[in-house]
Amino acid sequence: MTKPKNDEVIVNGVHIHSKEESYIMPPSPIKEKLEDFRDMKLGFMVHWGLYNQLGLTASWGMVDNTAHWSRIETESGHRVDWQTDGNKIREEYFDLIHSFNPIRFNPDEWAELAEDTGFKYLIFTTKHHDGFCMWDTKYTDFKVTSPECPYSKHKRSNIVKEVFDAFRKKNLAIGAYFSKPDWHSEDFWESDVCKKIQTTPKPTYDVNEKPEKWQAFTEFTHNQMEELVRDYGKIDILWLDGGQVCVKWGLDIKMDEIVEKLRKINPELIVVDRTARTINENYITPEMKIPEQVMNVPWESCLTIGVDFNYTFDDDYKSPSELISILMEIVCKGGNLALNVSPQPDGRIPKNSIKSLRGLGDWLKKYGEAVYKTRPCAPYKENDVFYTQTKECIYATAHNHTPDFISCSEKISKVECLNTGSEVSFNRVDKGIEISGGEIDEEFVLFKLYKS
Repeated sequence: MTKPKNDEVIVNGVHIHSKEESYIMPPSPIKEKLEDFRDMKLGFMVHWGLYNQLGLTASWGMVDNTAHWSRIETESGHRVDWQTDGNKIREEYFDLIHSFNPIRFNPDEWAELAEDTGFKYLIFTTKHHDGFCMWDTKYTDFKVTSPECPYSKHKRSNIVKEVFDAFRKKNLAIGAYFSKPDWHSEDFWESDVCKKIQTTPKPTYDVNEKPEKWQAFTEFTHNQMEELVRDYGKIDILWLDGGQVCVKWGLDIKMDEIVEKLRKINPELIVVDRTARTINENYITPEMKIPEQVMNVPWESCLTIGVDFNYTFDDDYKSPSELISILMEIVCKGGNLALNVSPQPDGRIPKNSIKSLRGLGDWLKKYGEAVYKTRPCAPYKENDVFYTQTKECIYATAHNHTPDFISCSEKISKVECLNTGSEVSFNRVDKGIEISGGEIDEEFVLFKLYKS
């Protein structure tokens, strides 16, 4: 199958996000739900699966033509120096089902942490590309509740249900990450063929030559999506990964059909068919990057608190200051942040990542009004000042300095420093206002400008 020219979907496991001009606004009530989504700003993303047990890159090490980055030890130490035999790697990877046993997993602790640190919604990996299902699906035995998996005996073995229920109790919106490709399925990767060829992220066969096999995979995918949306409580976001499975790549799984079925169950379901550039890509998802410019459509950057999306034993976690700066840059450009946190093999969130999350949460408790329910405000980011606004106010959040000038074209009736809670004097000048709030001994200094 020929790859479209100048149209890469995934590079080194990272999706190349759709452009603003390709976005198609969905009809009501999805359009209204997207405004609620844009208000939330901060999503608690969790990648969790077999790969976390050994600190592996999620799923990608099984793909032969990605070996140059997914199997090789790097300077950061976040790859595994595996053997070169891809068949043996796949065998060993799938065999991890026999050791998956996170007996210290406590979803209520996760949900309490997310709520207390300022997150408003969840995006949880129900299934990554490896095909391992974190719920009690009826459509495959490669799942956490399989008798082959030691954790199947635990009272919390149906992990997706446990996580979704715990986060709903804290009134967080629920997002289900779901991989469209499934490298464990015989209708996507034929195991006998995998032994003879170099595997890629795509099927091991030409879907035009084996339409019945591709139809079986399509039905399997539909069944699993419908199972999640129907049987696991209200799901607010269906977040679909694996952009290579789409019409423009000749891998049509009939998204319009399944979305219609799913919205009969939940008419307000937001669907994120990443990079598809269709009406089913309800928001755009830059991955491991922040767009250079403002995007005036719904979007969300998925970034990591550590080096990568998977857990590693010696990870380097971003500091609270880094997280605040990342969040403010995203928000001032009109987006949301889905911040990925990965649990340890025993099911607990790593202590050092919790420390960073607590720092972010403490800051949001003080200054969250400059974040939640805001929209971009020109000039967006200027001289390390982030600009956001509501209908009533403009917020200027300065990093590493106390500004004496704030760009502003609006008429302003009052200026307040949120750090001190005090009103400050100001003078209208060309293209903004001069303020005299004095030096503030905090890394982030926030001013609230009341519109006249």
